[in-house]
Amino acid sequence: MSTIVVQAFITLDGVVQAGGGPEEDREGGFEHGGWTSEYDERDVRGEMAEIIRSWESATEALLLGRKTYEIWASSWGVWDENDAGLKGELNRRYNRVPKYVASRTLSELGWQISHLLGADVPAAVRALRDEPGGEIRVWGSTRLIRTLAEHDLIDEYRLAVYPMVLGTGKKLFPEGFPRVSLSRVETRALASGVQVTTYRRSTSA
Repeated sequence: MSTIVVQAFITLDGVVQAGGGPEEDREGGFEHGGWTSEYDERDVRGEMAEIIRSWESATEALLLGRKTYEIWASSWGVWDENDAGLKGELNRRYNRVPKYVASRTLSELGWQISHLLGADVPAAVRALRDEPGGEIRVWGSTRLIRTLAEHDLIDEYRLAVYPMVLGTGKKLFPEGFPRVSLSRVETRALASGVQVTTYRRSTSA
């Protein structure tokens, strides 16, 4: 079986919206885009880059909601693969792995090796998960994550928790999110103040 892994940069109050940049996702009038930046600047040891490099080296496929897919296709899908450092490494990897997209509105996907999951997203994801393989990575995609959780299709959460409270924005675990029991696998406190923790579900479906 493959493993479905949700990764997220998240605030203390559970917000995951637009950590990467001001214009990344303004849905709902969100005005705090790029909130990870002050902690990224403190990361003089490059600890977060080291963690992301380790995580993404195991990525065999991406599983994305429509909005996240469009954001990534217009960034990772067009950036120069020859960029130096981690950005170039990730760009090459993301361009070469399959991308599976949950969408009720898209009919065509322009980014290479991209596939629509179809009308029955849980069934399609379950079939992907049942195939031999490595880690199927989920970034962003809060609505998709909730759907996956409702059908017990998430094997692991890797959360980089930033010590800040925004008070607004999309949350990873909103009101009504399905109950689940998890076991803490690993925790790492970074010098920047960010704490990275991996949680794995206690039992496999």
